[in-house]
Amino acid sequence: MGKASKGSRKGKKAWRANISTDDIDDFFEKQTRDAHAGAVAIPSLPSDSLFYVDKPAASTSATSASDTPTKDIPSKRKIEKKREKVLYHESLLKRNPFVQPIPSSVVRKKDKKKAKKKELQETHGEKSVPMEDDSAEKNLDIWAGDGNGDTKAKKRSTTSVIPAVEVEAPGCSFNPPFEAHQDALAQAVADERQKVLMKELGPTPVPLIVPGEAITEEDKFFLDADDGDDDVADDDGDQDADASVGQRKNKTKRVTRVEMNKRARLKERLRAEAEAKKMENISKEIDSLPNIIDEIAKEDEEKEKRRLRRTVVKEERLKSGPPRLGRHKFEPAPVQVLLTEEISGSLRKLKGCCNLVRDRYKSIEKRGILAPSKRIRFTPFSLQKQSCFQTRFQHVCFSFILSFVLPCCLLMLMHLDWGLK
Repeated sequence: MGKASKGSRKGKKAWRANISTDDIDDFFEKQTRDAHAGAVAIPSLPSDSLFYVDKPAASTSATSASDTPTKDIPSKRKIEKKREKVLYHESLLKRNPFVQPIPSSVVRKKDKKKAKKKELQETHGEKSVPMEDDSAEKNLDIWAGDGNGDTKAKKRSTTSVIPAVEVEAPGCSFNPPFEAHQDALAQAVADERQKVLMKELGPTPVPLIVPGEAITEEDKFFLDADDGDDDVADDDGDQDADASVGQRKNKTKRVTRVEMNKRARLKERLRAEAEAKKMENISKEIDSLPNIIDEIAKEDEEKEKRRLRRTVVKEERLKSGPPRLGRHKFEPAPVQVLLTEEISGSLRKLKGCCNLVRDRYKSIEKRGILAPSKRIRFTPFSLQKQSCFQTRFQHVCFSFILSFVLPCCLLMLMHLDWGLK
């Protein structure tokens, strides 16, 4: 098929048919869009209905007398006016400061404290703050410089009854008096003896090997045969018991009217006796009321003594060691006391035995700053199996630890101890 022949554009009809109508279509589309959005009447509305100038109260009262109010109220204002109306169910949900809440029948301790605090505030003459309305929106300025967000939480320092540096007994000196030295030795011996006793009195461990003799094959057969005889005897006993129970007959005796009256009279007599005994006990308790008051006073005194004893024991426990912080229990360091042969009486011949780093670490554990840890014991390596290079490397590492790592640890612990003071 060939193309259709185009008509001539020189005539008037051809020019009208080929004219462009895009601008007209755009205008109609814009009018429709504005009508849907509600912005058709904006160019024809006066300026007062579109916006208003926010002025102080004095100036607005002066201008309101001169200016005549406009009668045309736009639809947007009508919608906002309807939105400002509070519905009935919303007014019920509002908090009313004049209606007192219904108190609960069970009053908690916190509520009692709050009520007591409120009564004290009212007696001192403090004004009560009006209740805030939940429906009112709070406009908070995030750039306001009230300074509420700059406050930092205060760190609570852990108070410990144990001093940072404990002074040892005078018997632990390099040249102690004889009596003080004997007391320190007795204390050290008592501590070691207590450890031994606690180990002996503790639960017995499960033995790894149970003593006994191996059972032969013949003994096994005899054991199995004995078990079978016992089972047969048990079965025979059960059958005899069932037969005796089946032979028995349940004989029910008929209860007469006379027997029923006897039982009713006995029941009434027992009830009267119980009532009389109860009244007698009540009268005895009333007579012994002074003795009961004395007993209550003695019980209160015993409770107070018990409470004081518990408080003292708790304080002593806190002085001796910290509360349980972790998995392991705190073990105090042994008393550093010299034996009688080791006392030389001179600092020149004194033998260095205790370690300052260990002493500071034990002090920090005892005050509850660090959780106690278990001592890890390393198994010694046999030097015969090691090569010369390994032995030299271990010697270098050991000298590096002694010269650099231990002084750094000591300085860090002392700095931590001074900072905690």
